[in-house]
Amino acid sequence: MSESALARIRIVLVEPAGPLNVGSVARVMKNMGLSQLVLVNPQCDRQDEWAIKMAVHGADILEAAQIVNELPQALVGCQRAIATTGRSRSLPTDLETPRVALPWLLETPSALIFGREDRGLSNDELNYAQRFVQIPSSPEYPSLNLAQSVAVCAAELYQQATGLSEDKSSNPSPFISANPSVPTASLDELEGYYQQLERLLLEIGYLYPHTAPRRLEKFRRLYNRAQLSSQEVAMLRGILTQMEWALSQGSEVGDTL
Repeated sequence: MSESALARIRIVLVEPAGPLNVGSVARVMKNMGLSQLVLVNPQCDRQDEWAIKMAVHGADILEAAQIVNELPQALVGCQRAIATTGRSRSLPTDLETPRVALPWLLETPSALIFGREDRGLSNDELNYAQRFVQIPSSPEYPSLNLAQSVAVCAAELYQQATGLSEDKSSNPSPFISANPSVPTASLDELEGYYQQLERLLLEIGYLYPHTAPRRLEKFRRLYNRAQLSSQEVAMLRGILTQMEWALSQGSEVGDTL
């Protein structure tokens, strides 16, 4: 690992509302060697006077920040994504500590996603991540604000990237590729597959509109564990395309079998 690995990581803030927080995030990113800031539908002005004051020498990160309308746009080109959350989810998904999970982001273009100051990320937004981090804190007052959460995670990434972490324990990850030499598919490639899969499963009646989101969460978790390559995603999409074609032919296909 090296500091160059930090340059591949995006810090994604979903609908940040406070210019003080956004400016503080830019400052701590500068402190910790991170440079890519993405704001999803921000509810404040990144060039607000207080944002710039709080950024100090990180004002260039504010200036270069990418602004997008929706979370999937922030993940285009990334192969891995971790979302931070302060609550457990309805599905039995493990919440990991920053020290265990975040080094996984340093191996490839990745994103670390943070939610709104007042309510975090929705379940739908959490679905775009492959792993989930919860920052350990006192049960007496567990809530950290946005800038504090970014600071904890950014410091951990910097230590891991520069070899400063003192944690030498080997904690096996369930997200280890069977063939590390083959790059995993990007998140936008996977998202295209999920959308095509959902359309087909709705069409054949396996999914129903009111249950589709919950069922699709399970498919996402399954494929996230598999760490699919681009070629594998293309193969799966080819199967779906052939099935869609067969359905469009109706009884004509059955008559030829």
